[in-house]
Amino acid sequence: MRKNRIGILFVTWCLLVAGNGAWAQQKYWIAFKDKPAPGGWGAGVGGRLPPGGAPLRLFLGNAGTAMRPLTAALALMNADASLTGVARMHERPIGDLVEALRQLGCAIDYLGNDGFPPLRLRPGQIRIDQPIQVRGDVSSQFLTALLLALPLVAARDIRIEVVGELISRPYIEITLNLLRRFGIDVVQHGWQSFTIPAGSRYRSPGQIHVEGDASSASYFIALGALATSKDGSIVIHGVGSDSIQGDIRFIEAARAMGARIDSEGPSLRVSRGRWPLQAIDLDCNHIPDAAMTLAVMALYAEGTTTLRNIASWRVKETDRIAAMTCELQKLGADVEAGADYLKISPPARWHAAAIHTYDDHRMAMCFSLAAFNPQRLPVRILDPKCVAKTFPDYFETLFEVCSAAQSDIPVICVDGPTASGKGTLAAEVAHRLGYHYLDSGALYRLTACAATQAGVSLDDGPAVAVVAQALPIRFDKGRILLESLDVTDAIRSELMGMAASRVSAHGAVRAALVALQRGFRRLPGLVADGRDMGTAIFPDAALKIYLTASTLHRAERRHKQLISKGNNATIENIQNDLEARDNRDQSRQSSPLRSADDAHHLDNTDLSIKQSTDLVLEWWQASRPF
Repeated sequence: MRKNRIGILFVTWCLLVAGNGAWAQQKYWIAFKDKPAPGGWGAGVGGRLPPGGAPLRLFLGNAGTAMRPLTAALALMNADASLTGVARMHERPIGDLVEALRQLGCAIDYLGNDGFPPLRLRPGQIRIDQPIQVRGDVSSQFLTALLLALPLVAARDIRIEVVGELISRPYIEITLNLLRRFGIDVVQHGWQSFTIPAGSRYRSPGQIHVEGDASSASYFIALGALATSKDGSIVIHGVGSDSIQGDIRFIEAARAMGARIDSEGPSLRVSRGRWPLQAIDLDCNHIPDAAMTLAVMALYAEGTTTLRNIASWRVKETDRIAAMTCELQKLGADVEAGADYLKISPPARWHAAAIHTYDDHRMAMCFSLAAFNPQRLPVRILDPKCVAKTFPDYFETLFEVCSAAQSDIPVICVDGPTASGKGTLAAEVAHRLGYHYLDSGALYRLTACAATQAGVSLDDGPAVAVVAQALPIRFDKGRILLESLDVTDAIRSELMGMAASRVSAHGAVRAALVALQRGFRRLPGLVADGRDMGTAIFPDAALKIYLTASTLHRAERRHKQLISKGNNATIENIQNDLEARDNRDQSRQSSPLRSADDAHHLDNTDLSIKQSTDLVLEWWQASRPF
């Protein structure tokens, strides 16, 4: 699982500000799972920034968990700094924290709208003689920020008084727990006030384990409750029921809805129990982030699910109550939204939908679960890369534990003659869609390369087919390996291209490579280029492109490639060779080069790569049921 960002922020933040007095050179290091990493050393700065440094200019994106604590820490360190973020960050409230810090004498100015970032911090006159008041009903991060920063100036007892109800209390429990690990024993008076004892100072725990993120685990807990795997369960490593994170209580809600969950040390085993799931009515103050996952689980529940006490959703990366309402309704759910609650009734009939994510990582991850709908309708997540904020490889991880019928995995085929640009186009389309990419030509080039190395005649079809069947091919980070030998560049030579054309004419070779090529059809989808992808290998492909260009234009392209590699060639000779190769490919008995009957024809003679890619993506969008 991903590391929980509160824990990582806490340790990283301590590296920035910790080390009062004799502790200024104390070393810290972090162990993830069971793999200590003593190479990650760092020394604190004793709560004081080096004198004479340039003003700090920090861009924090849309990370409230960074904006709020850093504002408090830098303000109490009398920093000269500006803190900015994306447009949405400038809509997320910070006024209550700023007012609390101003009570301490911190000099903080708004650079935009009052009460919101961006902020300008200047050295002030810090005073700690009076209790500090801060609201607790907007964001618990305001209190967390003060609890983390105030030990830097605790020459005497400092009392924090919470105004109103304190929301998201489990996150404060995490803060207090970690503060104790670092030598700060906060005196707690219920949930209404907290005292930082005089003389508090950060001390290294030596080694600290950062748990996996419990809120990120919620998506896979839900997945286990919704779907079945080969062994009937999903195991989630890195976080267990004894986690210090409040969001681990998500497992209680998931169990109430019907999930079977067993904790096995620092891991969870989840499987489907009651089906359909059971609707619940829950106060979600203790799991504000993970509660979003319950909203999508409600789509699979019998009855109406009510999520209460979620007012904090409105001041997150987006207004999550409004966003969740809109996107759930797209799928066919009946939703009632209030100031601090959602009521969700499952769809009477599911709808295919394109889900807007509002640049909110949790919206993207939650709604990926809608893809498991009982009617197998497609769901598109727009801007899926927004998950990079907390879980960059979320979708790759999701696909690792999911399976689908081959016919349900979308394929785009790009066929065409040599030098038509199909490889470049297919690779760019795959990149834009986040799909896997298959360069079938590379397989034939590799077969020719392996046969040549084995001393097999390229005209001996059966013998070459034997080589193809045992092809030790491996694709690794854009490189092509034949056993341990990197042949990426070698197989791109003109000579190897001609050899590939020769071996591809053998029916036995093509048959040997069919299974290998079809094996590239994996979630979330595949873009394959070649000469028979749409006619022989993937005849059921959702979109087929037959790419062409004039022979002269193709020859000019190939000429530029050869000249750039230092090869001598004339355009006339290249054009003659391409015409001969086209004739050979089109007249071969096994899978001759031709356009599939349902293919879109694309002549890119006068088009740029971007124009060709945009056109293919336009055709792809038009073929989708959204």
